[in-house]
Amino acid sequence: MEKLTIKMMLLALALGLGGCSSSDNNDIDKVPDKSAQALSADAREALDNGLYQKAIQILSAIDSRFPFGPISHQVQLDLLYAYYKSGDAAQGVALADRFLRLNPTHSNIDYVYYMRALINQATEANLFQDLAGIDRSDRDPTASRDAFNDLKKVVNEYPESKYAADARKRMIGIKSRLAKYELAVARFYLKREAYASAANRGRYIVEYFSPSDEVEQALEIMIECYDKLNLEDLKRNSKQVLAVNYPDNPLVAN
Repeated sequence: MEKLTIKMMLLALALGLGGCSSSDNNDIDKVPDKSAQALSADAREALDNGLYQKAIQILSAIDSRFPFGPISHQVQLDLLYAYYKSGDAAQGVALADRFLRLNPTHSNIDYVYYMRALINQATEANLFQDLAGIDRSDRDPTASRDAFNDLKKVVNEYPESKYAADARKRMIGIKSRLAKYELAVARFYLKREAYASAANRGRYIVEYFSPSDEVEQALEIMIECYDKLNLEDLKRNSKQVLAVNYPDNPLVAN
């Protein structure tokens, strides 16, 4: 009961902070008529101070007033970061898509892929569900897949990028998220006695998400499904894989 009370207090605090943020945004002055360089300096100051909505307003003004200026690309890159930090996923992804389409050979293209991945990954985070302890592994993983693909591109196509190491680490976490989704689907099929579909989902996890914590559970589902389907060879093969990788699993002794 005490833990639940604490969670509710944190939820209320989060709601209160969200309201304060919205109020502050309405007080931002209109962007003054300055040169692109002067506005860029103002935007940089706003970014450095964590005033992301203000930075977005200034950077958007520069992008609109000086679309072909010498600093236009850097303005868009800064705007992409500001969208990420402010949690505006729709605008951030749209800007990244546009930048990649119009500037496919830009020297900072690895950064754009990396930031688009971070934006998509951030949409998966849900403060309220996390605080309440709600398991939503069955939710649509499209954003995670998109993030994984962008991070994979950074790692494979730009291995010398300064973002490659972090991209590789993030891929591990996303792989677990995607494996959890596939496991939830497999259990859904298993519960409804759709054993062939459940086994196929389990095999998919083993083939594409190894190593991950979900592989052991996927093998368990495969063994149960193959047993129900009287597919003794597949059941035996699955148990052998389970025995090699998880020798302490109770199914190994059976």
